[in-house]
Amino acid sequence: MNFAVRLIIFCILFLIPCSLPSQAQTAPSNVSPPLAPVNTVEETWCDTTLADPYRYMENLNDASVKTWIGQQAGYAKSVVDNIPGRESLIKKMRDFDNRKSSRVYNLVITDNDWYFYLKRTPSDETGKLYCRKGYKGNETLLFDPAGFSKNGSAKYVVSNISPTDDGSKVAVSVAADGSEDDTVMIMDVPSGRIYPEKIDRCRFASPSWLPDGSAFLYNRLNESGQHAIDRQKNSKVFLHVAGTDPSTDREIFSSATNPELKINPEDIPFVHYDKDSRHLYAFVQNVDRRLTVYYAPTSTLAAAAIPWKTLLRPEDNVHDFAVTDKELYLYTPEKAPNFKLLKTSLQKPDVETAVTVIPEDPDAVLGSFSLTSEGIYYSLSKNGVEVAFRHLKPGTMKPEKIKLPFPAGTIRLNAKGFTFPDVWIIISGWGSDYKRYRYDQASQSFIYETLSSPAEYPEYEDLVVKEIMVRSHDGVKVPLSLIYRKGIRKNGANPLLFYGYGAYGRSLRPFFSPSFLLWTHKGGILAIAHVRGGGELGDAWHKAGMKATKPNTWKDLISCAEYVIDKRYSSPAHIAANSASAGGILVGRAMTERPDLFAAVIPQVGTMNPLRGEETPNGPVNAPEFGTVKDSLECRALIEMDSYLHIRDGIAYPAALITAGINDPRVIAWQPAKFAARLQKATTSGKPVLFYTDFQSGHGIGDTKTKQFETLADVLGFAFWQTGHPDFQPHKE
Repeated sequence: MNFAVRLIIFCILFLIPCSLPSQAQTAPSNVSPPLAPVNTVEETWCDTTLADPYRYMENLNDASVKTWIGQQAGYAKSVVDNIPGRESLIKKMRDFDNRKSSRVYNLVITDNDWYFYLKRTPSDETGKLYCRKGYKGNETLLFDPAGFSKNGSAKYVVSNISPTDDGSKVAVSVAADGSEDDTVMIMDVPSGRIYPEKIDRCRFASPSWLPDGSAFLYNRLNESGQHAIDRQKNSKVFLHVAGTDPSTDREIFSSATNPELKINPEDIPFVHYDKDSRHLYAFVQNVDRRLTVYYAPTSTLAAAAIPWKTLLRPEDNVHDFAVTDKELYLYTPEKAPNFKLLKTSLQKPDVETAVTVIPEDPDAVLGSFSLTSEGIYYSLSKNGVEVAFRHLKPGTMKPEKIKLPFPAGTIRLNAKGFTFPDVWIIISGWGSDYKRYRYDQASQSFIYETLSSPAEYPEYEDLVVKEIMVRSHDGVKVPLSLIYRKGIRKNGANPLLFYGYGAYGRSLRPFFSPSFLLWTHKGGILAIAHVRGGGELGDAWHKAGMKATKPNTWKDLISCAEYVIDKRYSSPAHIAANSASAGGILVGRAMTERPDLFAAVIPQVGTMNPLRGEETPNGPVNAPEFGTVKDSLECRALIEMDSYLHIRDGIAYPAALITAGINDPRVIAWQPAKFAARLQKATTSGKPVLFYTDFQSGHGIGDTKTKQFETLADVLGFAFWQTGHPDFQPHKE
């Protein structure tokens, strides 16, 4: 298996929260709420004095702030709920959902072929935990999170599944209302008995079982409150023995137990046991893709102090790795921006003298790799939208090209480990549903093993997908995916919805979402902008859109907008832009720099005030990506990427739908709140600037099915309304 245990700091569109709060919390209102009061604080940052008129909103417990947020949410609900056509979108989404008798996801396969997974049927709001022996085995329901809530008001979801190697036990993590504040429990699989202990504050827990299945390693947060600035600081790794009181768990890896490693308070420690190499691997994580890893023999776990040895340092520039019993494989962009795979000794690792196993491809990015007994399987990605599958047999130098069952833009690999021949792929495209196959090397064929039930979507049989390279402001070509129905006219009047991200080196690879594609079904054009800051064109693409180079991210989107206008796919009156989380920088700064290009902008749970990010629980861990105010150059970069600070009075800004989740542990709700308040006061366009906070959600991870449908219907409905689609225009009195 591969070991890069990454923090989940990004979301794709259909996981982002923006559904409106229930009437029990915020009653809908047809009366536009008053503008937020201004109480300016002036502060000097890296020799620049800045005015912050809504600093007081950073206290979410302030009664006046609560009142204003509630009023805004109620008004937003009344407006968005009454957009003609919105309910028809939700009805169609339910139709799509009913076409599959079951949807299976989060699959984990043990060495002895036990399958653990979540499954959701049309009658379910969230996935239930099931298991079976082998692909064709009989299915057993293990756990339904709907019964976890004591009073029934909180909505729990299963966020993590961690079975033992033999499948006899499984650690199940659940969280309520999008908080990502996991509680871990243990189940004895044969009997279905749940152990009495429950471990809370486990947001970053992915329990790692020891070889005999008696205990596991996990990360636990401190006891600070949900919105406390120190919430994520100084978390610790513990060893838990099944059936014992968690208060007696032994602390084995932290800044306290290992002061010599100089673990920063904001870093997230994690320890993983690997059965293949019989070693413990200790990670010190933040959003820096360059790994920091220590290791030690499993036998040393009983020692008073584990003798950790350095395996990887940030200066080694390794982004992922895998091991056998003797070898260490390194996935790195060092002198290879499209990535290469190296091999060295596990016992005496030496990155400098490591042997190249898979060299860099000058035309495609090495996407992922899996070690098996039959060799190394890996994927190559061109421009982030076209994938190829390769197999490097043991003892050979030239890889074998393997033709995929159908042309795909996305591929995910899964294997049991280097002692097993098994390898599976999941592939999809913009218009092709996800399918899972086992690759059989002996027959060189793919065996269909999709666990979700099949469905047909004739609505999308005539989709056109155009992959274009658009010249950006500095001459660099940016990939742009255009998706629309066959026969559309290039008359400048088509509703066009941009979506992008551009952060953390993460790629927006082709995904299939029938509900998202409703934009095309209604005659619109989807435009996926693969802007810098992502990973579509390798490590250099990421570095060209972070910290001081971050302006390339939104300038790429601006260039893509100018392109579709020039080619008459659409025009400013018909263009909307949507993104989420770190993508708030993308759409927020594109709007503040070129408000004339967009009819509407929809930042969901967006990072809108990054200069103040380090004053939030999740902010310090993101400094390697965006920068820190402690460095003058990076501070200036943070000011430049701050959409809130770039709003100017008297400008005709586009319409905006701005969302927040009160339980969001990643982007605190006051960031979008401050942006919305400032935009409402500054704009002169007369177009709506709606702001709502979901009081039963967070960052979108863990939302129920109904909330997901409502979320997307809000986005599409608002965008169609503001881009002039006739089916979404309010009725005239």
